[in-house]
Amino acid sequence: MKRRLFAPLLWAALAAGCATTTPPAFREGQDLLAQGRLEEGLARLEQAQQESPGDAEIRAYLAKQRERAVNQLLAQGMTAQVNGAYDQANEIYLRAQRIDPPNQRVAAALEGLKAERRHAAMVRDAAELADKGQAEKALVLLRRVLAEAPRNREARTLLRRLEEEQNRKIALAPKLKPKRLTRPITLEFRDASLRAVLEVISRTAGINFVIDKDVAPDLKTTIFVRDTPIEDALKLILLTAQLDLKVLSEHSILVYPNNPAKQRDYQELVMKSFYLANADAKQVGNMLRTMLKTRDVFVDERLNHLMIRDTPEAVRVAEKLIASQDLAEPEAILEVEVLEVSRGRLENLGIQWPTQIGYGVLQGGTTTQSTTGGVVVETTTPGTTVASGVVDLRHNAGGLTTFIANPALLINLNARDNNTNVLANPRIRVKNREKAKIHIGDRVPVLTSTATSTGFVSQSVSYLDVGVKLDVEPNIGLEDEVTMKVGLEVSSIAKEVTSSAGTVAYQVGTRSAGTVLRLRDGETQVLAGLIQDEDRHTASKIPGLGDMPVLGRLFSNNTDNSAKTEIVLLITPRIVRTLAFPPASATEFAAGTESGVGSIGARPGGGGGVSGPLPGATPTPAPAPEPIPAPATGAPTTPGVMPPQPGTEPGLPGTPPAGGQPALPAPLSAL
Repeated sequence: MKRRLFAPLLWAALAAGCATTTPPAFREGQDLLAQGRLEEGLARLEQAQQESPGDAEIRAYLAKQRERAVNQLLAQGMTAQVNGAYDQANEIYLRAQRIDPPNQRVAAALEGLKAERRHAAMVRDAAELADKGQAEKALVLLRRVLAEAPRNREARTLLRRLEEEQNRKIALAPKLKPKRLTRPITLEFRDASLRAVLEVISRTAGINFVIDKDVAPDLKTTIFVRDTPIEDALKLILLTAQLDLKVLSEHSILVYPNNPAKQRDYQELVMKSFYLANADAKQVGNMLRTMLKTRDVFVDERLNHLMIRDTPEAVRVAEKLIASQDLAEPEAILEVEVLEVSRGRLENLGIQWPTQIGYGVLQGGTTTQSTTGGVVVETTTPGTTVASGVVDLRHNAGGLTTFIANPALLINLNARDNNTNVLANPRIRVKNREKAKIHIGDRVPVLTSTATSTGFVSQSVSYLDVGVKLDVEPNIGLEDEVTMKVGLEVSSIAKEVTSSAGTVAYQVGTRSAGTVLRLRDGETQVLAGLIQDEDRHTASKIPGLGDMPVLGRLFSNNTDNSAKTEIVLLITPRIVRTLAFPPASATEFAAGTESGVGSIGARPGGGGGVSGPLPGATPTPAPAPEPIPAPATGAPTTPGVMPPQPGTEPGLPGTPPAGGQPALPAPLSAL
């Protein structure tokens, strides 16, 4: 019977023990994870969870290890993606997705990888288009990539390069390249048609002229020049006719009236940004408006940034003006030594006698009784303070007592000397025309009471600077000299003053000096003479007796007090940065005319503008002038006709016929 009951209990205990034992799959999963075999280890952990579905420890451990594996694979995939190994990154992300299919981070990583691969292909296509010269199509692809991925480094780099190339091409205006532009020419026209004169220049230099419709057809010009470069002659003709030009291509020039309306239509403008390091952007903007008459000026005080829009010639002038303004200010180090020398002597010698003898009633006395031999004796001890009020001499005359102050006699034997030296040696660096302040001393609190109408009293604390205060404002010159405004103030608390309300105020003694001095670099200047000399002699003596020779010293007390204080200031400027002079090209340059900054001037050979030659012209050395023969004897000279020149092309005026004889000048027709 007992055996039958014991067997079921044993099997139940064994079953319970098996239920609480960790499944072997759990330990195998841990070992596989330690070896880096993520998929196999997680699979064994999932098997262990299925074998023990109610074990919370296994379930929590599985979730933790799954998350850790996904994070590890995501990090590996991101590294491969950054290095450009897209196939490897895709395989790693797919492994993470198989481990945790519903994970949103893995799905987002896969989508990001697809987008990045597409963007990389688009960037490669854009680079190929750019190499083929199709920059516009390349820019379209790059802008599409940056619209989806603004931080794409390759797209931004390529876009910046293409935009710089485009800006460089735009900035390079068309230039006139015919060599005949500098060829000497002789023109003799009086009241000739402008179009006829331009036709002569066109045939001689090979330049095409396009004339604006608003140029008057009957516009006349008069010019007499000999052996003048065609460029200078053209500038003179346009300037005197109030015309301007714009280079369209290597062989074409547009001529238009020089008025504000046409300038707005034809004159190209450029934008230029200036980031200033030293100058104030607001002041520089005002300078540009004043000097260049530039209206489109934007100032960003936060970045000390300046942006202008004007003609290329005006921008070139602005660059030179800003280069002469944006200079680092000079700086200097001020070495200051402040020395306060105090000397004092005190002598208090003599006998100090009482100054008062009183006769009155003293209060506070006591009476004691004692018995000696059967006799009662009363002993009265007088009081120590004088009774207040009025004494009735008729009834209390016996209570009067003669008294003096205690102690009755003092012998003073006191002599004291004191010497004090206070030295401060601050070094401070200061910019040109900026104030440097040095305070050596204390800040004394001062309480101020304020009463309101309701009776409430509030107190506030303010601080009073006491000690040595030095204010220096240097002006660093161009010859290693420093002009300084120096202000020195020495203050001390003379005494405290207490008001009836209990508020404490201070009586401050002040010594101050101010000057303007000029020192060389490293020169030391001593400022002294702030001296306070005080001598006091006090004598306390008995009248008559104290005035006797020799013996009077026994009846007097003499106090001698002398104090002398002197402030010495030594200041040495040391220049650490001087003004860096701009180059000569930025301090003196041609700026055009009053009506147009950098415009073409009337001066031959370089013009009055910054650019010198015609806009877009390529300056070349002018060849030696060719001799121009005079017209044949007896040949009529027609006004507005260029003299014949040998060697010109057939059909042009002045071309000799086949027989070698010079032909008469042919009249020029208008353009």
